[in-house]
Amino acid sequence: MNSNLNHPGRVFASRLYESVQDLQQMLDLLMQARAQTSDWRYAHVGELLFNFFMVACHLNPQEHIRLWFHEQQMVGFAMLAEDPNFDFQVLPAYEWQGIETEAWLWAKNRIAELRKLDEKRWREPCVSGARQDNPQRMAFLEQCGFRQGGQFSEVNMIRSLEEPIPDVEIPAGCQVRSMGGAEDLNNRAEAQRQVWHPWTVGDVSDENYAYFMTLPGYDLDLDVVGVASDGVIASYVNGWIDPVNRIGDLGPLGAREAYRRRGLTRAVLTECLRRMKAHGMNRVCVSTTVTNTPARRLYESIGFQIVNQYLEFIHSE
Repeated sequence: MNSNLNHPGRVFASRLYESVQDLQQMLDLLMQARAQTSDWRYAHVGELLFNFFMVACHLNPQEHIRLWFHEQQMVGFAMLAEDPNFDFQVLPAYEWQGIETEAWLWAKNRIAELRKLDEKRWREPCVSGARQDNPQRMAFLEQCGFRQGGQFSEVNMIRSLEEPIPDVEIPAGCQVRSMGGAEDLNNRAEAQRQVWHPWTVGDVSDENYAYFMTLPGYDLDLDVVGVASDGVIASYVNGWIDPVNRIGDLGPLGAREAYRRRGLTRAVLTECLRRMKAHGMNRVCVSTTVTNTPARRLYESIGFQIVNQYLEFIHSE
């Protein structure tokens, strides 16, 4: 591995993100990389899409995403999100040849610029992460001044869709269905806001969610909602598919506090699993924080098993 900050290795063309065509190439990169490695070496396209959405809502993708190319092919990208959070993904054949080093130097300089503009908003230490079975990525982060820690490490879980999907009784007067489109927009966005307030994930306007629905990879059929008898969208899950590797991803998901423990979250999850199977997926993954025991038990109760762990790393300022 060439991760010495003073020896960047090969020279690659790079530029900032420009348009949705770049986003599609980023998605293709992740699917291609997973096909060449394993289910856990790279992020799922669903993770990328939601993280991109958060950057589009609160920042500017054209200032917070950088891309690397070799002979017109996108071979790597980096994203700097709020908090600040730094992520980078590089195709296997191009790893540890200098892109990772350039990505971190770009992110570090960008953070310094942002702190000059708004010290309060960007004052927290930068965070990044690596899965526990990726020692090269962990070593690189440590060389860059990151140390393992923080409160948002996750367990990664997976479930085969070859196994039976349990039937779940839907509470009387309630229904589980697809998000209905424009007529459901305020109801759906309000559910997102209530579930995740005051976190950034919940800082989503109706207009933001309408934009989200236009992104490549978003499928109305996989935006599954549980509607209570009073018409309120009480629970929901966003489902995502990787058609190249036939693996789905769940998230985010949740239920409004007043409607919890009624079985609607379990109902939307199992319905989304059935729909992913209908879309040709043969397995589904989901992640939750290590400390979120109720969520882990819910996933385990419908057939998910822990197979990996995503470790948070915090930069030593």
